[in-house]
Amino acid sequence: MNRVVVTGLGCICGSGNNVPEFLQSLIEGRSGIAPLTTLPARDFAHGIGAEVKNFDPAAHFDDKRLALLDRNAQFAVVAAREAVVHAFGGTVVPSPDGAVILGTAIGGKISDDIAEERLYRGDGRVHPLTIVRVMASSSASHVTMDLGISGPAFCVTSACASANHAVGQAVRLIRDGSVPWAIAGGTDAPFAYFVFKSWEAMRILASDTCRPFSVGRRGLVLGEGAGVVVLEALNHALARNASIYAEVLGVGASSDANHITQPSVSGAVMAMRRAMQDGGVRPEDVDYINAHGTGTVINDVTETRAIRDVFGGHANHLAVSSTKSIHGHALGAAGGMELVATVLAMSRQFVPPTINYVGADPECDLDYVCNASRSGEIRLALSNSFAFGGLNSVLLLRRWPSDISDRV
Repeated sequence: MNRVVVTGLGCICGSGNNVPEFLQSLIEGRSGIAPLTTLPARDFAHGIGAEVKNFDPAAHFDDKRLALLDRNAQFAVVAAREAVVHAFGGTVVPSPDGAVILGTAIGGKISDDIAEERLYRGDGRVHPLTIVRVMASSSASHVTMDLGISGPAFCVTSACASANHAVGQAVRLIRDGSVPWAIAGGTDAPFAYFVFKSWEAMRILASDTCRPFSVGRRGLVLGEGAGVVVLEALNHALARNASIYAEVLGVGASSDANHITQPSVSGAVMAMRRAMQDGGVRPEDVDYINAHGTGTVINDVTETRAIRDVFGGHANHLAVSSTKSIHGHALGAAGGMELVATVLAMSRQFVPPTINYVGADPECDLDYVCNASRSGEIRLALSNSFAFGGLNSVLLLRRWPSDISDRV
């Protein structure tokens, strides 16, 4: 079985349009949450979100290509290009037989919005390329075409666990020798009018900001963007003398089999335990958890209880943080951003903070690295994604011995 390592990172999100900017936001504890600009904020009870800022699609794609790309696919291609440059020193991949496996929760909903506006309020005509813009798999297709990759390519959709599930699938393909390398992660662009209104109707959007695990938290804040990594078989990476960020030691997944929106302690417990069993490590070996941490009352309590169940007394020695307080909840892209954040934290030896924290909730009693990042050695880390529908996916990462901190 091949060992799997991370050799490239790509990210575009509300707190940074590339990996160096994203890293700086994590170190500084700087949030990308702000009043909406791409949607009419006046139409919503709480018009805030972590939008990608100063993003000009024309700087990345020509007019002909843009006609085919929804915003979620644009983000996927931009992040994939960055990850490939990090891994291979340019946009030319070492071989075309890699895989492209991306997660998305909603696909091309902004193009849906545009089509419905024209259909119901405009001239009644829909753009002939609407289908290829809205289909959920388009982001993976565009990455393959952009970079000339002809190996297995598809999208995974499992709500907010989509990116982690996609990475898990890529890990398995590399482990069994089906492909030597892969691009994996997630992308989403949920700032479509219909999507935002639908989230608002659930009454779980925060009115002020995202403050996971804190007393007085009021809900989640949506974000957008993409987070992807280049994964390689260890022998493949060593043969080309690649710089290695981290090793993906374990993948764990589970289903709550319980409720479509209410999270389950047992489901989260199973996913974390399976990731550690897959990686052959003990709970007391783990140093850090990048939590799912959405900022909703029930989710944060449930995740805290699950961590205590899995780690017992060692839970008191874990650093736990939710970077959603910085980049928002980007749905199917969130796990990809959090994976990039976790790898950066391991390679730079710091712990990203949970910002906007104003006080302790008695039911959330872990070390959430409140409001400021801190220095610290992270040897083993978990990155948790727990989605609506009870779909859970957890990644276990190990720091690579090489010092690659000067690469970003």
